[in-house]
Formats: sequence, C-alpha cells, structure tokens
Amino acid sequence: MIELSEYMLPPARSTLAGETDALFHFINVTSFILLIGITIAIVYFSWKYRRRSDDDVTPVITHNSTLEITWSVIPLILVMIVFGWGFTGYMNLTTPPDNAYEVRVVGKSWLWEFHYNNGKVSVNELNVPVDRPVKLVMSSDDVIHSFFVPDFRVKRDVLPNRYSSLWFEATETGESIIFCTEYCGTNHSQMDAVVNVMTQDDFETWVESGDSVDESVPPAERGEALVSRNGCNACHSADGSSGVGPSYLGLWESERPLANGETVTADANYIRESILQSDAKIVEGYDNVMPSYQGVINDREIDDIIEYIKTLE
Repeated sequence: MIELSEYMLPPARSTLAGETDALFHFINVTSFILLIGITIAIVYFSWKYRRRSDDDVTPVITHNSTLEITWSVIPLILVMIVFGWGFTGYMNLTTPPDNAYEVRVVGKSWLWEFHYNNGKVSVNELNVPVDRPVKLVMSSDDVIHSFFVPDFRVKRDVLPNRYSSLWFEATETGESIIFCTEYCGTNHSQMDAVVNVMTQDDFETWVESGDSVDESVPPAERGEALVSRNGCNACHSADGSSGVGPSYLGLWESERPLANGETVTADANYIRESILQSDAKIVEGYDNVMPSYQGVINDREIDDIIEYIKTLE
C-alpha cells in the first residue's frame, strides 16, 4: 500500500529525515483540522445569523472572555510546539556526532567539488559510507550557492569567504540528487550532482584507490566521460551551439580572439592552461566565470580531454 506521504515528499534516506517529516506532517494535519473547523464555523454562523426579514437587528455583543482566551491560547500552544520541535531539529542538524567523516565541499559556477581527507577530489559526485555520519564543511569560490539533498532533508547556504556546515547519516545505499537552490547565474539549473551511498568497505576501497585508467577505452572516449563527469558540458557545447563558454566544436588548432585583443592558437598548451588557469586567456565575447581545475584533474585526464576535443571538428 502506497502511503500518502510518498506523493508529498521524496524518499527518506537519512536518520534526520524521519524527524523532519514528522514535523512536516504535524503542521499539515493541524492546519487541515483548523481549516475544516473554521470552514464549518463560518458556514454554521452564516446560516444561523442570516437575515430573515428587514426587521432583523443584530444584537450588540461586547465580548466573550472565555472565547477570546481560547482562540489566543490554542494558537500560542501550537506555535510553541512547532518552535520547540523545529529548534530541536535544527540543533540536531548543526551538531554532528564526534565520529563523523569530514568532507570539504567547494561550490563553483557551476559545479561541486568534494575533497576527502587523503587528498582525493571528485567533481559532482559525493561518495559516502552508509550508516556513518558525514560532516560537510562548505565554502564557495565565487557567489552564494546552496547545497540541498531532498532525500536527506538537509540544506545549507554555501558562502564565499566563510565556512558553513551540515551533516547527515545515510540509512541505505543508492544514489540521491544534489541541487543548488540559490540562483547563482546563467547555468544555475544545471548545477546538480549526485550522492553515492556505499557500503563501508566499498567506500574505503574507493577513497584509497588511485586514479587508474582503463586502457581498453580509447583516450577520446575517456575524455568525453571526463567532460561530462566534471561538469564541463554545462558551459561548453559539443555541437557548436552558444553557451556560457566557447563550444568545443571546431576548437582544436583554431585561432581564438582574446578579450585583450590578442589571438592565440587553440593547441594542447592553450587547452591545458585554460583548464588549470582559467583566467589566463579569456576568449573575446565571454566572461571570466570558469573555475580552475588545478588539483582536481591530473595530467593524464587533461590529455584525454584534449584527445576528445580533437575529434570535434
């Protein structure tokens, strides 16, 4: 049997989700009861005190102390219940357990970077262990973003020049979506990522694994996958269509006019520099909004991306 809540809320996949949902349902049920009660009262009094003839005169009623106290105290009690319940949930959300695994999160236009304790970095893919608290320490490299995982019922603004944090404990393995819920520019709607919840053993294996390369896959195909995984295609198209950044189509060995009036050939050195030092050479007609991928992707991955761009003629 499908519960009504499944139509109203996404799946609850964290230890915090149950408490948040309970408060949500309490507010909804209370509001529904009040709505029905007030509606019935309006209909009843409209019928009871309707004008029956032109001689009807509404009697003067000064006040009713009992009624006035009742309709003041009951809402006060309900508001205090919601406040106390919500404040308790907020304190739980902002106080991570001592054994929480910490991940640094960096928001950029328009992607998420995740930095792990051993120096491993992933883009738009947060991998975490199941049944273990995870603390996210977050900041932004440019504008205000907002980190939101509906399945975990966690959301927090990600700010430039300061840290914010939240924590969660996933209760089941699987994949959940991360959204940015603060408008942050042209490609805000494409700034999403995924949370991959793994078993503890699988997570430890992933964290300790090196950046191995599947030699059976051609470099250009690996490069195409890297472009997708690192969010490059959110700004750079492969079909020549205009976007926030120049299209990859026809880019290789073409002459690129720069904002400073110079011209540069889009060779391997130019592409590498653009990936690692994105503000070094800005193409004419485009804004300096691309984040740097220094420390995010390695030389081998850059080579694969270059091989992919070579195929887009």
